[in-house]
Amino acid sequence: MTESITVSKENYLKAILEAEAEGHEVIPATLAHWLKVSAPAVTMALKRLKRDGFVAVGGDGIVRLTETGRETASRTALRHHLVERMLSEVFGMEWYEIHEEAERLEHAVSPAFEAKLKEKLGDGACPHGNAVLPENPAERKRRGEAPLSEAEPGKKYVVVSLQERDPQLLLFLHHAGIGPGTRLHVKSQNYDQTVSIELDRGGTVLGRPAGEAVWLREDGI
Repeated sequence: MTESITVSKENYLKAILEAEAEGHEVIPATLAHWLKVSAPAVTMALKRLKRDGFVAVGGDGIVRLTETGRETASRTALRHHLVERMLSEVFGMEWYEIHEEAERLEHAVSPAFEAKLKEKLGDGACPHGNAVLPENPAERKRRGEAPLSEAEPGKKYVVVSLQERDPQLLLFLHHAGIGPGTRLHVKSQNYDQTVSIELDRGGTVLGRPAGEAVWLREDGI
């Protein structure tokens, strides 16, 4: 039972850290959506996290990590990142297969094994193109990156990274022929919030969730 509670705490803390890194103000509904759990489950989890000194909830309802909570969340995020790279670079698993596996294994990584993974893998992005933590969208846009949902029609782009929270979306993108390093031509941003693109394999239309999950830079930059 203790292990299960520890895993649950780590999942909540990592979700808060990742949401903050993406520029979100985290409220309980954010966690319910990201972790696919009920509102009452989030309420109970936050009570435990507050009791144990991992989070604080302000009068504005925003959930914030304490120093202890941030340290725990950062360690879990790093271990997730290292496990994803190990599964890809050492064991050859495909980028669209590894996120859920890493979600399970990240909680079992000891400090000694973490050190070995760092030594073996060095620095680098995960197979989805991401750093240890997702970056603030405003920062990414300042250096010339954009989500597919905001890409300019008529321009050619290269996929630099994918949001990896939703394994089903990753599998969908794989089947659509879209992954890190994919080159594509944006044909149009459509009235119904879909985007029409051209790939080497032909044209396709993606909905808003996929368009927001795929980050690009202009081809040739």
